[in-house]
Amino acid sequence: MHSSDPLLGRSPGRTLGLTLALVSAFAFGGSGTAAKPLIEAGLSPLHVVWLRVTGAAVVLLPLAYRHRDAVRRRPGLLIGFGLLAVAGVQACYFAAISRIPVGVALLIEYLGPPLLIGYVRFVQRRPISRGAAIGAGVAVAGLACVVEVWNGLSFDALGVLFALGAACCQVGYFVLADAGSRGERPVDPIAVSAYGLLIGSIVLTALTRPWEADWGRLGGDVVMNGHSLPALIPAAWMVLVATVLAYLTGVVAVQHLSPPVAGVVANLEAVVATMLAWVLLGEHLGLPQMAGGLLVLAGAFAAQASKPAAPAGADLAAAAASPAGAAGAGAGAGAATIPAGATALGERLARAAEAQTRRTRERGRERR
Repeated sequence: MHSSDPLLGRSPGRTLGLTLALVSAFAFGGSGTAAKPLIEAGLSPLHVVWLRVTGAAVVLLPLAYRHRDAVRRRPGLLIGFGLLAVAGVQACYFAAISRIPVGVALLIEYLGPPLLIGYVRFVQRRPISRGAAIGAGVAVAGLACVVEVWNGLSFDALGVLFALGAACCQVGYFVLADAGSRGERPVDPIAVSAYGLLIGSIVLTALTRPWEADWGRLGGDVVMNGHSLPALIPAAWMVLVATVLAYLTGVVAVQHLSPPVAGVVANLEAVVATMLAWVLLGEHLGLPQMAGGLLVLAGAFAAQASKPAAPAGADLAAAAASPAGAAGAGAGAGAATIPAGATALGERLARAAEAQTRRTRERGRERR
């Protein structure tokens, strides 16, 4: 049975969610490779970020207009996503790399998945997969090798604080993307992405003052690994692939997976970024970086493959949103787990039917 209801879509959509999460990680991973030639051509990093976010917001304006009812239904969610998941991550990261090495800032930012697991476990009090927790730790260890944090570690309190801010904003990305599918007024993930980028663009406009940039450089050429190409090519890739595609697939993926699993899979972005820099920018990988990339892959696989049992007495909605999904208590042994899984499925079906009836009534009132 097919349904667009998020409660029903999580278990059958786990494979789809994982696929979209991988697409999002690969798309996000290309942003640095596309941005670097533009920065080397004379645009400031913050102006490149503004170009990336604002260009994506303009592309998604038709979708934002189509889903304009989302502004009335969940305005707080959209504002929070724009401030944290778009403007917050970008601004904090670039502020951090102005004071501490890029590798250190990247490593600290990608402490987001462990922070996310802590948030879900201790603040939301939802069950966490042991595999997700172990996978997050392995992935962070791998990231330390990928960025070679030991080659340039320096301590600047404000720079580290900015990088931690980026990590916290990354937590907001996954939590708010997941929250969009919950409650009595769920919001389409496309609307979350479109309005998040639009709000983020407005905030970044105030911070970066783009009218001061020399945008004429986009009409010239840039150099990538010794080859000259039009600047509009990496600019278009950064906007359309590394932002539009990355945000759309990433938000939908979180609504099919749990936030912790999606967060760990997102760590693949660092591996993709390093590989693309090797191929397109001539920045060669060393043995520690290749070993670290394998650790990140292993950590992501361990997180997404785990299927923990739902704890006794846990809230059914929270259990449905955990990596256990439809597996529920079925991951354990014993006949007692079968009624628990059947009860959870029955309740989810009932809630889905109620939601569908409510939407039908709303459409009827709108036609009248």
